Amino acid sequence: MGTVGIKQVAEHAGVSPGTVSNVLNRPERVATATRTRVEASILELGFVRNGSASTLRAGHSSTIGLMVLDLANPFFTDVARGVEDVASERGCAVLLSSSAESGERERRNIQVLAEQRVRGVLLTPVGEDGQNADRLLDRGVPVVLLDHPTPRANQCSVAVDDVAGGELAVGHLLADGARTLGVVTGPAALRQCADRRKGALRALRTAGLGRDAMRELAVPAMNARAGEEAARRLLEGGPLPDAIFCANDLLALGVLRVLLQSGVKVPTDVALIGYDDIEFSAAAAVPLSSVRQPTYQLGRIATELLLEECDDPDGHAHQQVMFQPELVVRDSSRRAGGIGGQDAVTESMEEGSR
Repeated sequence: MGTVGIKQVAEHAGVSPGTVSNVLNRPERVATATRTRVEASILELGFVRNGSASTLRAGHSSTIGLMVLDLANPFFTDVARGVEDVASERGCAVLLSSSAESGERERRNIQVLAEQRVRGVLLTPVGEDGQNADRLLDRGVPVVLLDHPTPRANQCSVAVDDVAGGELAVGHLLADGARTLGVVTGPAALRQCADRRKGALRALRTAGLGRDAMRELAVPAMNARAGEEAARRLLEGGPLPDAIFCANDLLALGVLRVLLQSGVKVPTDVALIGYDDIEFSAAAAVPLSSVRQPTYQLGRIATELLLEECDDPDGHAHQQVMFQPELVVRDSSRRAGGIGGQDAVTESMEEGSR
């Protein structure tokens, strides 16, 4: 059976092609009985409207773009749930892509989104310069930065205070007795890594410790395999630090696996904490302490702001939303006599002002 078009639907329903078009695009202009007859023909014939043609006529589609850093990271899976829920409620579809932490891939994907005439884009950028996002803004496509603050007053962003998060994590380790620190972090170009490192250094200064108390290991990717490699480097590089802070939970889970395989006791020999509080963290061989982010809310609020701007670009008030993270203490960083007790959240998360 070939593709069914508007003409076939019109013939089947006994109306003109213009009436079918009105049913599809301006149903309020069509009498109820006629509209019902056309809709029945559409259903019976299996007609599917040509979305590309509709997009060309309107100049944009009912699709929004979502580009994240890494689709394999459960953090972004939770963010995407919030995005999709709002988009579905508003009758939009989500075109999901990943930059894989590559500026060049980000540029190519943005070009594809522009060619698809998406209504707007939610972007977790790779770098700080924002040049790739500017290519969309120059075309009149709204862009909301997701998990990344913006310095611009004329752009929306939704992010988490990662400097505060790094300070929370390392402050907890130091308060529990650590005096030497290992920091496993990702590419320096990633704003999240840079900010969490700043927070770690701030916590060291507050505790009266110098930069020499921290041993930093940078890895090229934010995944468990990179965490395993970092742990091997730590083991081969002399005495282990008292505690290790990892820039995300995937890195921390990789570190934990190698430490345990090597006979290192966590937290007795080395305390360990991650970042993001992904679902797997609490179920690890040693339940992982972490810094929790409101992932679902990040996605929801960013999408609401994007669609508000799409629907009313002139009346929309740009907002920069900043959430505060929370510290979740589990067994991996809980030494006897330290900050103990049952699994606990030791800092509360507060939504930033919208």
